[in-house]
Amino acid sequence: MKTLPSSLIVVVTATLVALPSFAQTSETSPSPTPSPTITLSPSGLTNPSMGLSPSATLSPSAAQATAAGQPNQPEMMKQMMELSKLSENHKLLKDLAGTWSYNVTMWMDPNAPPTKSSGTSVTKPIMDGRFFVTDVTGHMKMPGPDGKMKDVTFKGMGMDGYDNVKKKFVSSWGDNMGTGIMLSEGDYDPATKTFTYTSEYEAIPGMKTKARQVVKVADKDHHTFEWYEDRGGQEVKTMEIKYTRKK
Repeated sequence: MKTLPSSLIVVVTATLVALPSFAQTSETSPSPTPSPTITLSPSGLTNPSMGLSPSATLSPSAAQATAAGQPNQPEMMKQMMELSKLSENHKLLKDLAGTWSYNVTMWMDPNAPPTKSSGTSVTKPIMDGRFFVTDVTGHMKMPGPDGKMKDVTFKGMGMDGYDNVKKKFVSSWGDNMGTGIMLSEGDYDPATKTFTYTSEYEAIPGMKTKARQVVKVADKDHHTFEWYEDRGGQEVKTMEIKYTRKK
């Protein structure tokens, strides 16, 4: 993100990461209500949220899968239910939930002083703590059509979670500075209390940029977000956001 759009996406991403917060962290998920019988169509289960009964019938494709040594439908449903449960990783995200004030420092031009802005980020858990959504509102200065700096209201929204299948933290972000949605995947280092995400965004057609986002948790009330992007094969830090929990 050499230009403004990339910096904005950066802010967005940062917000997301800081957003992480999951409220409920139950050890197990509610078991689905079994259905007397379930019929599988060629496209799969007619109601994937229901359990299979002994009388459930298999479609030709399902029968082939069983014959090929793959799990049968009851086993697959059991595995899916197990994978839907919350884990310790969701609890890590829960710690980042709440209302935060933030201060942003951006280096859009390495030869110019950094720009600064501030705002508020609110992260709330949804779906029993499986995901959390973050709403961000901030104020910043941006160049207008005439090249002069003007005050702009920044709005962004993110969604974070932990994918038990991929074994990765996952994040999505969108804001009023563009029409795309940025997707990121990452890992957590318990030794340093650090989340590290990677992504690729395209702020301008044909200009895809790889980025790395780092969220460092200092304590329950403070964490920082750092954004690094690839500029000509060299990774450069272009943004830093400091979060403080509002009380």
